[in-house]
Amino acid sequence: MKNFYLALVALLLPMLAAAQFSVSGKITDQTNGEPLAGATVTLQNASSLTTNSSTNGSYEFNNVKAGNYTLKVSYVGYQLFNQNLNVNGNHVINVSLNTNNFTAEEVTVSATRASAKSPTAFTNLRKQDLEKNNLGQDLPYLLNQTPSVVTTSDAGAGVGYTGIRIRGSDGTRINVTVNGIPLNDAESQGSFFINLPDFASSVNNIQIQRGVGTSTNGASAFGASLNIQTTTRQDTAYANINTSAGSYGTVKNTVQLGSGLLNGHFSLDGRLSRIASNGYIDRATSNLLSYYLSGAYYTKNSTLRANVFAGRERTYQAWNGIPDYVIGDDSYAAANGIPDNRRYNELGFLGKNLTPSYQRSNFYDNQTDNYQQNHYQLLYDRQLSDKLSFSGALHYTKGSGYYEEYKIDQPVTKYGLTPVMLNGTAINNTDLVRRLWLDNDFYGVTYSLKYHPQKTLNLILGGAYNEYKGAHFGNIVYTAQSAGIPPNYEYYRDNANKKDFNIFARGEWTLGQVLLYADMQYRHIDYSFLGFDRNLNNIQQDAKLNFYNPKAGITYNIDNRNNVYASFSVGNHEPNRDDFTNSTPQSRPKPENLKDFEAGYRTAGKNYSAGINGFYMLYKNQLVLTGALNDVGAAIRSNVKDSYRAGIEVDGRVNIFSKLTWAANATLSTNKVKNYQQFLYNEDNDTYVQQQYSKTNLAFSPSFIGGSELSFSPIKNGSIALLSKYVSRQYLDNTSNTNTGSLTVNPAVANNKYAYHRYLDGYFVNDIRLNYNFKVKGVKNVGVSLLVNNIFSAKYESNGATYAGISGGYVNNYNYIFPQAPINFLAALNLSF
Repeated sequence: MKNFYLALVALLLPMLAAAQFSVSGKITDQTNGEPLAGATVTLQNASSLTTNSSTNGSYEFNNVKAGNYTLKVSYVGYQLFNQNLNVNGNHVINVSLNTNNFTAEEVTVSATRASAKSPTAFTNLRKQDLEKNNLGQDLPYLLNQTPSVVTTSDAGAGVGYTGIRIRGSDGTRINVTVNGIPLNDAESQGSFFINLPDFASSVNNIQIQRGVGTSTNGASAFGASLNIQTTTRQDTAYANINTSAGSYGTVKNTVQLGSGLLNGHFSLDGRLSRIASNGYIDRATSNLLSYYLSGAYYTKNSTLRANVFAGRERTYQAWNGIPDYVIGDDSYAAANGIPDNRRYNELGFLGKNLTPSYQRSNFYDNQTDNYQQNHYQLLYDRQLSDKLSFSGALHYTKGSGYYEEYKIDQPVTKYGLTPVMLNGTAINNTDLVRRLWLDNDFYGVTYSLKYHPQKTLNLILGGAYNEYKGAHFGNIVYTAQSAGIPPNYEYYRDNANKKDFNIFARGEWTLGQVLLYADMQYRHIDYSFLGFDRNLNNIQQDAKLNFYNPKAGITYNIDNRNNVYASFSVGNHEPNRDDFTNSTPQSRPKPENLKDFEAGYRTAGKNYSAGINGFYMLYKNQLVLTGALNDVGAAIRSNVKDSYRAGIEVDGRVNIFSKLTWAANATLSTNKVKNYQQFLYNEDNDTYVQQQYSKTNLAFSPSFIGGSELSFSPIKNGSIALLSKYVSRQYLDNTSNTNTGSLTVNPAVANNKYAYHRYLDGYFVNDIRLNYNFKVKGVKNVGVSLLVNNIFSAKYESNGATYAGISGGYVNNYNYIFPQAPINFLAALNLSF
């Protein structure tokens, strides 16, 4: 009998080895039992199987061969889970993850982030979400399918200078942090992602908060915030080589390397990138370089990480847009030899009038923006006890560069010079080339203490001190005529210093099914700048501001899958550099104030997730352009007393069946300013005509924004997706073009379709994305991607500007718009080792 059983086992072994089984389960938070959607689950042996948990936290591997495996589960903010597994049948393994309170890259970010049940509107994007579309376009374009987002590109194809608006708020009102460290420029308050090309390749995840959101570092979120976390720990070594190429000469090359965890304590990660593009707009070239280096040291109770990253950009500028009289009149283009009037770029033009021989030689070839920005971050975390953790960061950013431009027939007195005599003739004017320089330093410290005494209570104390030093100056590097200008003559300089201190405390307390949320921030600003005093003398001045930003909210958990929430938040926002420098203390605008009311409902099931959020954003003293001049003769922004945004955001994702997924979002809103006054300059008599509007639409605030992504996976490791975006009409100013009084539009420009209005038509754009991954010998993964943008070649403009004036008794609208590219493509090959 013994020999019989041995023979039977010997016969069954090959069958058992060939058998295939399933491994499934659910991923949850150990502290509250909540499902964790999007956790990375790997079943590893000689080859690896990887999947992500669904919206209800479940995962499943099918057709698993018998053998020994290691089950690994990772999720942002949680400790890594490992379990050895002998697969000899079907297994159900449920995993409860512990919160990781002592990883610096997690705690630093979590101090300024909303938690899963926070009573605010937010969207989380993982690295995998960004990678699908990361073929060379700038970071804002990778966020285009999130709720309430509108993106634009100066060059028309997503490479070069790009912009993002969320709920109609532009980049100066969107707070951006990288690992909890402010990225917004301290003076202009914008975030220029062109200074960090291909930064998305080093991003691990992003949280987008809409509205005021949670307290954060840097300028207050006045419409939205982007909280970016860069590369985090990876336990195994890796190497990636990515190459993309496509329309308009666009090329992207990226190399990434990582050591994995060395000796249980060290890790090193690096990236080197290059992006080049000619742009859709004529002479809108981009030449972009960047790198990212990160090293970390881990102990049982602490983590130390150093990040060094930098970007260098050189772009031929297209930031003035296309004049409406060119794009709206094909006969004008034909008469002046312009081959494509939607691409015409007038920046750098060397003559006063176009001629039929429209040639590149008519333009100054070095009409370029040149800038380099270097970032240094030192992040430290220590677990002080099982209930208390500390996270701190030191940072320094160095930026330097200039914009070079050709200026025609310039008065020499404008540059602080006295006209010189040449052969008995006074040289009063000359063509010249000037460089407008910016040389700045930004440094400081951020910190947070996280106290978690019990499962139902979470307290955070955090803050930052940051200092900015910026030098603005201009040089003349060339003159067409000898005007007595010494080499590299500096004709102006403005040194600025800004100190920014903030401290905040936030708490979340769970009482049964109710979560109570409270948040309070104090912020102090001390800004020194060169500006006009009451006597119109340009002298160094100082402005001090103090802001209090309270927030409160409540979430009611109906069950594990459903909750409702409501919150009230206050945000305050200081004027920008131009508002200060181009005014006197008497005409200086007031800070802006926002009261933000949010309420919503969230649900998640096995094959779906959805949410609806209502918002009412009530502004006091919002800053807008009115056309009026202040007491120094500058046309700067003015405060409008009352304005608001109110709307509903809906987003969701559903697995229609195993291979077909649909994700969609929509925002319906009304965005109004009350009692708005516009001032039009009348060239006929050198006066201003005031126009009064009782209620009009806020500029660049579409009433409807919709996005859709329909993804189908017909084969294993392959997918095709249709990405759609609809944006309704956007007004270029705050008048809604409803009234011109007794004045009429000049009939001489009646053939121009833009002559009678100041708005951008709504547009509907569709893209196709294909991804396929496979393995070959010696290569862990080969990824092939194709992104075809604007497949129906819709003609549309996503941004613009308008300047209205009066001449000959008529209103003349001078509109400048930014056409976006027709059908274009990007293809990519990614090799992972």
